[in-house]
Amino acid sequence: MSETVKVHGMDGRLVEPDWPPLTFHEITTLLREFPAAGEPIEILSVSPRPLSAASVVRTAKGRVFVKRHHRSVRDREGLLEEHRFLEHLLNHGAPTSRVLASGTGETAVEKGEWTYEVHTAAEGIDLYEEAVSWTPFHSAQHARAAGGALARLHVAARGFAAPRRKVQPIVASFTIFANENPAAEMERYLAARPSLAQSSAVRACAQQALEALAPFHAELAPLLPRLPPLWTHNDLHASNLFWSDERVTAVVDFGLSDRTNAVHDLAHAIERNIVEWLVLVEGPSQPDAVPVHLDHLEALLEGYEAVRPLSGQEAAALAPMTVLCHAEFALSEAEYFLGVLHSDERAKMAYDGWLAGHARWFLSAGGRRLLDGLRRWAERHAEAVR
Repeated sequence: MSETVKVHGMDGRLVEPDWPPLTFHEITTLLREFPAAGEPIEILSVSPRPLSAASVVRTAKGRVFVKRHHRSVRDREGLLEEHRFLEHLLNHGAPTSRVLASGTGETAVEKGEWTYEVHTAAEGIDLYEEAVSWTPFHSAQHARAAGGALARLHVAARGFAAPRRKVQPIVASFTIFANENPAAEMERYLAARPSLAQSSAVRACAQQALEALAPFHAELAPLLPRLPPLWTHNDLHASNLFWSDERVTAVVDFGLSDRTNAVHDLAHAIERNIVEWLVLVEGPSQPDAVPVHLDHLEALLEGYEAVRPLSGQEAAALAPMTVLCHAEFALSEAEYFLGVLHSDERAKMAYDGWLAGHARWFLSAGGRRLLDGLRRWAERHAEAVR
């Protein structure tokens, strides 16, 4: 394959990768420890995702997916949290790939500064391989299929009782606005992450976000006791789905997963696929120009409820949760850029652009249009279940 590798930047453009791509020699050495994988023959693809290095590899036994993380992002225990969840999902019929074990039974292998994992290749076609997060589905039918796939994950996830994940970068948790006092919980969140706690700019944007998001937390707070805890994917973008025609065959990339709730996960799917946030990057002074795909929203929710109908409280919680769900992942990205890559410039896009900027957008006419659509849907939902 070509030696020139580009990955998706935060503004949607292709950029130099943060981490060197996997080499054939590196993969060969690794797969010697994974007898079920087979001897590598060819690197078939290089992932354009920026937070790790990954490739699909053809081997003597088929195809596998090899992923390498820097240990400051995912150490062995951090990966095992994801692998335990994946095993539970597979055992309960979810369409996900299988994590392979080494000859000594390890699914997460540390070598020097790196942590590796090997998966069976997902079934189906990677239709959205080049799609950047926050870009829309190709069609309403794809949105409907994605909603059904997410609901099937939630059904399969029942009974997985692992605690919340340990503190580490790049996790979409839900603690700050799950608390009756978000300001106090924000302080605890920052204190556990020194690179954020020591930044006056992060603290200023966190305060702006708390103020902008306060009305939405007030709307959500009475409903929180009726949202049962659940381990969730938290990144159901179209690019994390594999397809056969208009049917989802597999859900991949559980790196952001954590113990949150089903509404939080569904809100993330809305936030990832329905709002074209990258347009806001290009024109931050024109928030009303950001496209919102309300037809895809209706289809996504229809597909979800065909598998797992929402309760009345869950439906009512969806609008405020869609505003709040991205806050902790934005902070987690800022932690990655500040604490791992030491890039103040890129961290600013996370804490100012994603955390504070997205909060401001929901106060604009464009944001209100999305929230009005969700609230109208919740009203119809309430009438239908009476």
